[in-house]
Amino acid sequence: MTSRKLISLVSGVLILAVLLPILLSIYLAHRNAEHAFHDELGDFADHALLRTGTVIDQAVSAINDINRFNDNTCSQAHAEAMHRIALEYRYVQEVMFQEDEHILCTSLESITHAATLGKPDRQGIHGYNAWYTTPPIPDFQRKMVYIGKDPHLALIDPMSFIDVLPFGNYTLNIAMIGLHNNQLIASNSRYIPETWHEALEQGTDEFQSNNNFYVIRRDNNLGLAMIAWASMEPLTTAWYQQLFIWLPVGLIISLAAGGVLIRILRRLLSPRNRLMDAIKNNEFSVVYQPIVHLQSGEIVGAEALIRWQQQDGSMLNPDVFIPLAEQTGLITQLTEQVIKRIFHELGDWLSKHPHHHVSVNMGVQDARSLHILDFTRPYLARYSVHPKQIAFEITERGFSDPKITAPIIAQYRKAGHAIYIDDFGTGYSSLSYLQDLDVDILKIDKSFVDALEYKNVTPHIIEMAKALGILMVAEGIETPCQAAWLRKQGVQYGQGWFFSKALSKKEFIEWVASSYARKSKIP
Repeated sequence: MTSRKLISLVSGVLILAVLLPILLSIYLAHRNAEHAFHDELGDFADHALLRTGTVIDQAVSAINDINRFNDNTCSQAHAEAMHRIALEYRYVQEVMFQEDEHILCTSLESITHAATLGKPDRQGIHGYNAWYTTPPIPDFQRKMVYIGKDPHLALIDPMSFIDVLPFGNYTLNIAMIGLHNNQLIASNSRYIPETWHEALEQGTDEFQSNNNFYVIRRDNNLGLAMIAWASMEPLTTAWYQQLFIWLPVGLIISLAAGGVLIRILRRLLSPRNRLMDAIKNNEFSVVYQPIVHLQSGEIVGAEALIRWQQQDGSMLNPDVFIPLAEQTGLITQLTEQVIKRIFHELGDWLSKHPHHHVSVNMGVQDARSLHILDFTRPYLARYSVHPKQIAFEITERGFSDPKITAPIIAQYRKAGHAIYIDDFGTGYSSLSYLQDLDVDILKIDKSFVDALEYKNVTPHIIEMAKALGILMVAEGIETPCQAAWLRKQGVQYGQGWFFSKALSKKEFIEWVASSYARKSKIP
């Protein structure tokens, strides 16, 4: 929000304060606070309902995956397949096999006495059914949710459906109800008032009872309802405090300023909350920008680029959420997700193509510890990938404190990982101390590639890298002339739209397979 808009807003409030009676102003302030309180509850219930859809989608995907397994005999291979599916989907606690409506074995154990779940609580479309009952496990008393399609079932903890964080400062309660029989399935509160039964049956969306306010959100397709409630007492207390403390004019000014601050803070905090949820829900994807040897035209690897698709289908620019992740201390979790995604998508492919590599961007915080190095090791072993096939790109800011970062980077290189200095010349470092940086490859920023026609800074960067024996990758190559000039200057590698846009896993693998057919395009 600009200062001009702030001044305009304050001026408007002051004019209203002069024209409207004090009592009317107090009434409007109370009403606005009440609406915000109600909206917050509604947003919380909507968020929980969205989470429920995510959990059910995961359960259905898990069932579809295990139902493609052919050996349904409770053999060791069958048990391992069920266990693997249970590990792959975060909300699935256990996978079970049933025959003639009797559970014979699970991903964790074989069942001596076959158990049955009885009639489903809900029969869905396409053969999927749902039960809410106690598992056939000795001494296990808590009810769980089953979602299944013959011959397998997915066991889900009901708390997974409502495990969402409230967005505001109030103590918010949430409960999930089955619409078929008004059965309570899960709640984050031990005390659950019974007043919701009548409101749910009558189709009420909001109501107040016993100094609590309730919001109901329904999803008839899922057969579920979310009921969120909170005490009205904090709202009343806040209103009386404002009434007795502030003078009339001061009250109006403070409320206006407070409203502006709340809006600004919500705008600042909302992306952070969305970012935390996106990390928790694995909403980020990875695309691969091919890196080409400029002399031979052969593909040598790719840079992994993170993407975050929004609910409206648009892609949020990494220049927006990466700085936010850096500021809020979430960048390491983003880096972890990128590494997980790379190995999940290309782990087997990299193992079969040992001469190709993928580079991963690291945040400044990542470059100050060995956490990412330790995090990567198990994936390298699991997929039989050599450390040299995973390179790490660090911006100049990552080298801003050599006393801290130099020993850390040395450990990465000792482990076999190549280190790139990314966006060189755009940050804190200068050509004069490039010789002090412990790196393998220097990436020439796109801004310098775009300015090749001026031939001012770029040749100096190239000559310095040559003198120090550092390989180079030019970013953002978009024209044949740029590729030809860089190759003539001795730059070894390049990437950019002239060769290819950033590709999905499937597109990248196909692109590599046909790379020899494209070599003739390089001037």
